[in-house]
Amino acid sequence: MLTVNVDLGDRSYPIAIGAGLFGDKAFAEHVDQALLRQGKIVIVTNDVVAPLYLEKAKSFFAGRDCAEVVLADGEANKTLGAVDSIYEFLLSNKYDRHTTLVALGGGVVGDITGFAAATYLRGIDFVQIPTTLLAQVDSSVGGKTGVNHPLGKNMIGAFYQPRCVIADTDVLSTLPSREIKAGLAEVIKYGLIRDPRFFHWLGEHSAQLVNCDPALMAEVIQTCCRVKAEIVTEDERESGVRALLNLGHTFGHAIETAAGYGTWLHGETVAMGTVMAADLSARIGWIDADDARLVRRILEENFGMTVVPPADITIERYLDLMASDKKTEQGKLRFILLKAIGQGAIASDIEPGQLVATLEAGDRLCE
Repeated sequence: MLTVNVDLGDRSYPIAIGAGLFGDKAFAEHVDQALLRQGKIVIVTNDVVAPLYLEKAKSFFAGRDCAEVVLADGEANKTLGAVDSIYEFLLSNKYDRHTTLVALGGGVVGDITGFAAATYLRGIDFVQIPTTLLAQVDSSVGGKTGVNHPLGKNMIGAFYQPRCVIADTDVLSTLPSREIKAGLAEVIKYGLIRDPRFFHWLGEHSAQLVNCDPALMAEVIQTCCRVKAEIVTEDERESGVRALLNLGHTFGHAIETAAGYGTWLHGETVAMGTVMAADLSARIGWIDADDARLVRRILEENFGMTVVPPADITIERYLDLMASDKKTEQGKLRFILLKAIGQGAIASDIEPGQLVATLEAGDRLCE
């Protein structure tokens, strides 16, 4: 088992990474005794994950009063209505402040469960058990919780840290290829904003990673969690450096919202948005054209990702949706771009013509 610690004083917590964690009784006992209050457990999952892992999760918390809430799967269900269904269950059954919610699922389940935990009785404990690669390397770590709104993705939420994150790499074996690639888009982001050697290493090992090589995946998850833990420790509430984790997300969130939640996986729109960010970085002179082309080539050719955004989103629609992005300040758009491979930076005062050129580029991105 590998461990990464998120150091936030009295809200610090461990991220445990390894194969077979669900079946490790000693580890389960450690979590139960060292990390959790001695209250009831409510596992929140969805109707895809539940048949695969709900009973394993219940066994992990053996000896506890353990119940479950099963939500509908998919980004389209990341709503206040889903959170209310958790409230309804908790209130109807009179769960108190010693209750621990367990998020068993991907990023959608984790975000919904975390937001419910942050707001039920003004805050109860929760545990993240991410079952997708994207959640294991990114969304389960750092305490961002929330839901979508028709006018913007993740616009309603709270910063609320879990008690621990349990990333059992065995669960990745049940993921379809599309989900693995979506997670790898977030992985590549870490190399681009912080670690050029990691970025190039990913490109060299793309075939093994797409095929979910267990040993390499554990290494990748640990590396991503370590980088994110360092950034979150420095800037928990995204007032500075944490914004770099949103490389590709301003464009990507606009694509998700415009296309309709669930049309594209989050990681798929991050891949598109990352290429758009590389294109814009080159247009403003931060990186050269060769580096922009390299970003696209790694994502598109090495990892087989779709990088060309949908052609039916108008410039006006992009600008309207990006104006609602959380990084926008006093009406001014801010983007996470690249000063170099491995060096992300916040950019403001982008010339409208340069931005429009990127939005119009389509399959000519990074040419």
